[in-house]
Amino acid sequence: MAANRKSIFVTGAASGLGREISRYFAERGWFIGLADVNEAGLKETAAMLPAGQWSIHKLDVTDRAQWKAALADFAPHCGGTIDVLFNNAGVGTGGAIQDMEDADIDRMIAINLTGVINGIRAGFPYLKSGSCVLNTSSAAGIYGAAGLSVYSATKFAVRGLTEAHDIEWRPMGIKSRSLMPGFIDTNIIGAVQPGTNQTGKEKLEEAGIPVSPVSIIGPAAWEAVHGDKVHTTVNKTAKQLAFAARWFPGRLRRQLGLMQGIESIVKN
Repeated sequence: MAANRKSIFVTGAASGLGREISRYFAERGWFIGLADVNEAGLKETAAMLPAGQWSIHKLDVTDRAQWKAALADFAPHCGGTIDVLFNNAGVGTGGAIQDMEDADIDRMIAINLTGVINGIRAGFPYLKSGSCVLNTSSAAGIYGAAGLSVYSATKFAVRGLTEAHDIEWRPMGIKSRSLMPGFIDTNIIGAVQPGTNQTGKEKLEEAGIPVSPVSIIGPAAWEAVHGDKVHTTVNKTAKQLAFAARWFPGRLRRQLGLMQGIESIVKN
């Protein structure tokens, strides 16, 4: 690859936010490392990108050995260093915590939090001055959401990691950033929800919660990587939530009761 071509390694690249951000960065000449457990989805994403600007890596982010192998495979494509490591892979399972399955809780923590930590540790040797680690947090990491307590906890943790590492790595010239989106119109939100004849998007909008087009996420990620803000709130919902959490926490706590009943809809 060309010596001056930038690189980004994207987990959760088989669909949703990871796919859209891969497409956006590729359009701007970046080389994209596409990583996911879903090999068919990875091939679909790759087909959307310019030839010669991507590599595919099957990766379970909970597996440290797979992380090391994937990045060792990716590094030769980008001169041995990575400009952006994008920890995006995530899952969401909702419900009252006392009713949740142990396996769902363990899986969510393993992917959403431990998977990010695994990626940061495996990716660190490939980072350099000017590199950036970008993590997908969530609007649910701004203020805890009823019915999504474990999911919110993982996204708060990602937010904390991002803040801590931005301070730790500053002397090395490495940035740490997070994306904090509200609801985005991905294939998951667009799917018909179990036991209903409505899509997730329709259920959310019926409840008065706006769903943003997926095209909003690419520019937001670009801004996060190139800007000075540690956290980038992506859409109107996330921006309003951040404002209310800072200035009107009591009112926000009461209003968030309206979020109950939509916890089955996956966030990213």
